[in-house]
Amino acid sequence: MSAAGTVCPHPLDTRTPRVPENLAYSLTLPAALASPAVARSAARTILEAHGLYDVTAAAIQVVGELAACACLFTPSDSVYLSLRYRDDALRISLYDGHPRHTHRRLAAACDGRRRSLLLLLACVMHACDGEWGIGGSPETSDGTRMWAVLPRAGARGYGQAA
Repeated sequence: MSAAGTVCPHPLDTRTPRVPENLAYSLTLPAALASPAVARSAARTILEAHGLYDVTAAAIQVVGELAACACLFTPSDSVYLSLRYRDDALRISLYDGHPRHTHRRLAAACDGRRRSLLLLLACVMHACDGEWGIGGSPETSDGTRMWAVLPRAGARGYGQAA
């Protein structure tokens, strides 16, 4: 075996540049009062590492709002944050352990309570021409997924207005 074949790659290997298209992170957070702040801080670091400075202001607001809501609703000990960048948009998802109600009216009431807590999120998404929603978790039959798709162009404008 040659010497080159036995050398471990440097941990800061530059072969995979940190560009927006490589942004794909998942984070499990405790369902605690401090978690929205931790989620915002982690998201800021991730976005800046990938050169998405123009998206940061709007994204931090969205992440914080979704994390706070998830932590309030989950009966479990943790929530799950996912950040992905695809098709020139940041995709933010928060999963919590609150099961979706099978009764239509209960589901509507529960979603209504969540939406009332997410009024600021709705304003940010409107200002950024983004989309957001609440639904069942596609990964498991238990839990709720809240999501937001933040277009880069819209988020850029939000950051300039702030």
